[in-house]
Amino acid sequence: MEADFLATVLLSSLSSASILLIATIGLAVVFGLMGVINLAHGEFLMIGAYTALTATQAGVPYLLSIPIAVAVTMAIGALVEVLIISRLYGRIFDTMLATWGISIAFYQLAVLTFGTVSPGIGMPQISVQIGDYSLALYPLLMNVVALLMLGFVYLLMTRSVYGMKARASIQVPEMARAIGISSSRVNTLTFALGCGLAGFAGAVLLPIVPATPSMGFAFVIKAFLTVVVAGPVTLTGSALAAIGLGGGASVTASFLTSVAGDAFFFIVTALLLWRFPLGISARWRRKL
Repeated sequence: MEADFLATVLLSSLSSASILLIATIGLAVVFGLMGVINLAHGEFLMIGAYTALTATQAGVPYLLSIPIAVAVTMAIGALVEVLIISRLYGRIFDTMLATWGISIAFYQLAVLTFGTVSPGIGMPQISVQIGDYSLALYPLLMNVVALLMLGFVYLLMTRSVYGMKARASIQVPEMARAIGISSSRVNTLTFALGCGLAGFAGAVLLPIVPATPSMGFAFVIKAFLTVVVAGPVTLTGSALAAIGLGGGASVTASFLTSVAGDAFFFIVTALLLWRFPLGISARWRRKL
């Protein structure tokens, strides 16, 4: 088998894993820090994509449309948390039903506003040549974006005042309240952060995945399973799970078919959850 072909498959698979991780980090933050299963995560990703698309159509440079998408999704996420999620903490099934209803509402609103098909912005036509094969550069850049996102969230949670307050509110809520930390404010900011990360994912993936009302469906199931497989160490666990599941599925699809790739993802997920019911990171010492 040609070395060029193997290198192309490995780089493509790493890009696929990075794309999955980019779409997953926001969900991992909300689930890991708040214990909230946000079934509307895919719709926040969709909102970020549509915001970036609308901004670019209005003449805003694409790179500037990404922070606009983050700001919009964070604002909507904060509003949703204050009006709905804040009343349901500790009621996991009620929270799942509420976020599922929110996802349906956002989906229908997107259909009514934008229709079922939207024009894309196009992927930059720049490629990298590897022997007789070529790979588009933009998907390869997602490897760098995923690393930057991981680094940003890690530093935010370990080096900032907000991060310390957020971890204290989750780990020892009574002590956090006793020293004056407003858990409600921290929860609002954390949920908004998770939604902002989803919006960032939708905006940065827009050249690869065109904005449609149903685009979140392509990510939310695999993102949710990745977070579940990751376990309690949400950040590093999600990174490892995304590389193993997303990269493995992509390699399988390269040699067989896309259906085989999906089968690999779900079968390996089931096996891992059978072997590690609390997630692969349940026994890790590091908790971030």
